[in-house]
Amino acid sequence: MFENFLERRSKAILFLFIPLLSFCMHLHVFKLDLIGYHVWRQTQTQSTIENFYSEDFNILNPRINSRGDGTGIFRMEFPIMQWVFACFYKIFGDHIIISRILTFIIGLFSVWGIYLLLYNIFKLQRLALMGAWCFSFSPVFYYYTMNPLPDNLALCSSIYGMAFFFKWIDNRKYSDIVWSAIFLSLSILAKLPFIVYLGGIGAYFICNFKKEGISNILKISLIFLCFLLLPVVWYLKVIGTWQGNGIVTGILSVHKSDIANLIDILQSNFISTLPELLINYGSLIFFLGGSLIVFFYKKYKNGLFPIFLFWGISVLLYFLFEMNMIGTVHDYYLFPFLPLIFIIVAYGAEKILAYPYKALRAIALIALCILPITAYLRADHRWNSIDPGFNPNLSIYKNDLRNIVPDNRLCVIGNDESSYIWFYYINKKGWAFDNDDLNRESLKMMINKGACYLYTDSKKVEQDTGVKNCISSLIMQKGDINVYKLKRKMI
Repeated sequence: MFENFLERRSKAILFLFIPLLSFCMHLHVFKLDLIGYHVWRQTQTQSTIENFYSEDFNILNPRINSRGDGTGIFRMEFPIMQWVFACFYKIFGDHIIISRILTFIIGLFSVWGIYLLLYNIFKLQRLALMGAWCFSFSPVFYYYTMNPLPDNLALCSSIYGMAFFFKWIDNRKYSDIVWSAIFLSLSILAKLPFIVYLGGIGAYFICNFKKEGISNILKISLIFLCFLLLPVVWYLKVIGTWQGNGIVTGILSVHKSDIANLIDILQSNFISTLPELLINYGSLIFFLGGSLIVFFYKKYKNGLFPIFLFWGISVLLYFLFEMNMIGTVHDYYLFPFLPLIFIIVAYGAEKILAYPYKALRAIALIALCILPITAYLRADHRWNSIDPGFNPNLSIYKNDLRNIVPDNRLCVIGNDESSYIWFYYINKKGWAFDNDDLNRESLKMMINKGACYLYTDSKKVEQDTGVKNCISSLIMQKGDINVYKLKRKMI
């Protein structure tokens, strides 16, 4: 009965019920400013969007606010998502809800993409629908689907890239290969780690070399190379500027003394992050069931299995290489795992619900039904306005702190470990410091380069005699944040 219901109502559930339920569950978030878990990365992304909107619309010149007296051009991933968002800002104005809405829409397309991917693999509507449902309530996806991060676009594009590749395997239309190459190239542009998805595709052609033929493989390789040219050129140009960025060196920069920490990272991600944040405890029964069925029933003999195997190995190697940077907190770095995880989850859900044991089926149905609740309980508290992840007075007095100083004046701000959060909230540019690390000499240098104001919540800095000599007057006090006008050129 349940299976027949899913078959009959699949489109209504996929395109109406899931979006409406997700919208209602996230409704309170649309009006929120950027707060909560990983607000550091969110404010970096949002500042780039706003700088495209207000300063320089050139997509090749993404700018940050922590720039001193420089241009602020800071090239990491290709800023396609940030630039597209800025297009909407050009039309509707500077409102954070625009980023919330657009990110939510990307999330919906990710859910629909998971359905397409699963259907192209298994050709079963109810399996694809259950997979999309479970994916919607992965706590990590549930949280970030409202937060402006380029990882959302990269995940969405990668899902469609793999979906079209599996569609090509079935119907052999070159148009599907073209779409696969387009979406995978877009995902790599948005976030470089998604390049590992090519490992699964490459494995298919290696394992099916005789079947596909050298001429066909060359044609398909040429198609992929054409669309991969842009990300290759971009990253070859910008990676050299990432000096001091641990992402580049990864685990190669780790010392022997860090091995115990790496073991802790592995353990935490396997025991906590995987079941609790990536999968959802409600879907865990399906993930475990699907994994066991694959091996005990020798499903690995399927001709498509090498794709999943090497796709998984490639993603795992990425994780091991960046493990020291991912740590136990950067859960959005684990987005490349999500499609593979929910292929297993969907397969497990289908097989468990097909078992003749009523008790097992009942448990599975309950698990499916509680997913929205368990996702909400695990992730919703991350949007915490009382403890937003930074000095709450920045949010409480945002407009006052912005309006007291003209936006074109360079400022010194701190303490701000991120170098992004304070600048986003006060809408200024200039220099950031942390750990009370501001003295007369450094502040004098900033003043001589154009710094006009100091925003700080550091009592140690405010009481420093050398810093006091650089201050002209206190112009605002909001909570523990003081705004000072600085003296002019210092000798």
